[in-house]
Amino acid sequence: MKAELKKLLAQRQKQYITDADRVPSAVLIPVYENEGQYHIVFIRRTETVKTHKGQISFPGGTREISDGTLLNTAIRESTEEIGLLPEDAEILGELDDEVTTTSNYIVTPFIAMIPWPYSFVINKGEVDEIIKVPVTALLDKDCLKPDIEFLNGKEFESYAYHYKGKVIWGATARILNKFLDILGQITKDG
Repeated sequence: MKAELKKLLAQRQKQYITDADRVPSAVLIPVYENEGQYHIVFIRRTETVKTHKGQISFPGGTREISDGTLLNTAIRESTEEIGLLPEDAEILGELDDEVTTTSNYIVTPFIAMIPWPYSFVINKGEVDEIIKVPVTALLDKDCLKPDIEFLNGKEFESYAYHYKGKVIWGATARILNKFLDILGQITKDG
């Protein structure tokens, strides 16, 4: 899957969002294989962080000038939040930019394969828990439910993923949906 995913990501036309009024940020989508099944790593943010309190997201955050690139932002934030070392994240590619609706960010997502098992180190100031979800559970028809979001005062149809009492919504759900669509191409072709 890894080689096929890397190839598909390289062939896509990435959609960029440019908006000087929004803050550039990046996330890492850590993927690992365990017993022939792929899993995605999410975090649940603490109630004490500045934005997105208690929400389920991918590790990531705001770009700092010293990062240089958004990929460096995603890697730095993943190291800070969950202790994922840069050398343990094999970057496969990036997905389309997304905007957040509850804050003012443009999010650039990067997909990385990571080794398993992995000894994560949680930054308790930012992360309440690490959530590992099998891709098969996310693809289950009962997992994806319709949702409504608001952007610039306008309502639009969206969706949320429900897994074991946890809800993945907003920009994270939209990013996840695009990623699962790409994984679906591998399944169909393979």
